[in-house]
Amino acid sequence: MAEQKSKEEIKLGFVVAEFNRDITYMMEIEAEEHAKFLGARVAERLYVPGAYDMPLAIKKMLKDNKVDAVVTIGCVIEGATQHDEIVVQHAARKIIDLSLEFGKPVTLGISGPGMTRLEATDRIEYGKRAVESAIKLVQRLA
Repeated sequence: MAEQKSKEEIKLGFVVAEFNRDITYMMEIEAEEHAKFLGARVAERLYVPGAYDMPLAIKKMLKDNKVDAVVTIGCVIEGATQHDEIVVQHAARKIIDLSLEFGKPVTLGISGPGMTRLEATDRIEYGKRAVESAIKLVQRLA
């Protein structure tokens, strides 16, 4: 049986959206604190304009092979059109594709779509959840 990778060895990459930065900043801080609590470390961090822009940064991070998993952190708030739904749907689909292509966990810490700013503030723990999922997947797939 393969030995599980210990928490101390897990290196995470964070891809963080700058759009709605007041919220993604809180998500990022909480996610990084949780990673430290679980014995992992954030080895690399890339900032992108928004959730839709994440796949290219994720791909670069995975190609560089310096991380065991990538955590996405973003917030997509509902607007007057269905733009928020399109953004999250397409970003999530490509994030899954990259995880499968590179054989490494890429977890979804993007809150939305269809939420208000107040609801987004209530969901800052999504980054923390994504960190926990990334660590569990690395350990279980080792």
